[in-house]
Amino acid sequence: MNAIEVENLTKEFRIYHRERSVKSAILKVLVWQLPRLERFVTLENVSFAIPRGQTVGVVGKNGQGKSTLLSLLARIYRPTSGRITVRGRIASLLELGAGFQPDFTGYENIYLNGVIYGFTRRELDEKLESIADFAGITDHLTQQIKHYSSGMKARLGFSIAVHVEPDILLIDEVLAVGDAEFQERCYAKIEEFKARGVTIFVVSHDARAIARVCDRVLWISNHKLHMDGPTDAVLAAYAAEEQRSGGAEE
Repeated sequence: MNAIEVENLTKEFRIYHRERSVKSAILKVLVWQLPRLERFVTLENVSFAIPRGQTVGVVGKNGQGKSTLLSLLARIYRPTSGRITVRGRIASLLELGAGFQPDFTGYENIYLNGVIYGFTRRELDEKLESIADFAGITDHLTQQIKHYSSGMKARLGFSIAVHVEPDILLIDEVLAVGDAEFQERCYAKIEEFKARGVTIFVVSHDARAIARVCDRVLWISNHKLHMDGPTDAVLAAYAAEEQRSGGAEE
């Protein structure tokens, strides 16, 4: 059975442009003219299925809809049209530390975020030491989060999320978090998830990271699914296209 099924997925954002001055805005109201509306399609008619236990990477230039796709799978956004089916418990490594409360300590934020992930107090008590050890910032957990560096917050966020024991793991540009030692711990954790049959969906600009962990790659171009296939083949085609179009991504 597939862990993820995406059928004819389209996501459109609507952007209302405001007037540059109060005077021009008032004039538009007086003549019954509505604000200018722009429709921006980030994903168009995308379809794919991911079997349980497969690790899939997503590549593409900035602004093509990669992170939007992850947000749709995580149910942060709703599709404009099409259908998404996700089977299993999800852990999302998207904006690590985004939900932390700055005036709470590291320990307090572990409990706060753990409850959001669905842990009970007893489960968090049992996992607390492991979460702290994995993040590698045990000596700082009695400090308020507002005194943490962005790297420390990301490491703690990653550590909390990977202790969820998910069926599906969504990862967005977080494989470069922390120093080399912590990155190796992250890769080791991902390999552990793979061995347990967890389905993993990865977005990264780092082709080496994609090549290291992924069995298959989706290439998003012009907001559509341009190529879907084995990692080596898709990354080679993507690199060749990047070279033809002028080299490295901005």
